[in-house]
Amino acid sequence: METKIIEILLKLVNKAYKKEETPVAAIIMYNNKIIAKSYNKRNRTNKTIDHAEILAIQKANKKLKSWRLNNCSIYVTIKPCDMCMNVIREARINKVYYLVNRLEEKKIYNKTKFIPLTSKEIENVKEDYLKKITIFWKNKRNKI
Repeated sequence: METKIIEILLKLVNKAYKKEETPVAAIIMYNNKIIAKSYNKRNRTNKTIDHAEILAIQKANKKLKSWRLNNCSIYVTIKPCDMCMNVIREARINKVYYLVNRLEEKKIYNKTKFIPLTSKEIENVKEDYLKKITIFWKNKRNKI
């Protein structure tokens, strides 16, 4: 089965490569069946999030009619980036299988700084928001 999955991944990689997309592919399995597959499409769509893993997750969500992909596995050609790893975790995918590690020499282009809002004027807003989000999750978890 794994050999067949790798063959499909490599076909998807070739498709991406021919379209001048980053040659990365993903397949999602559920009950030993392929339920979703994709390759990177970010250059064509101009959407930051159009990585193979995320596109495959969206297809699997639609197929299973759920955002929770419990009991699913994802196979990818390269170890997922931070964004994709977090989306995979949020989707509740149980196992991630990857063909190769990310390139060590890859440059970090992102210079984003994360800065918490701390002015005195927003302290009340922060407190109100924290109460609201805490109550929301408490109520959600009590229903489960």
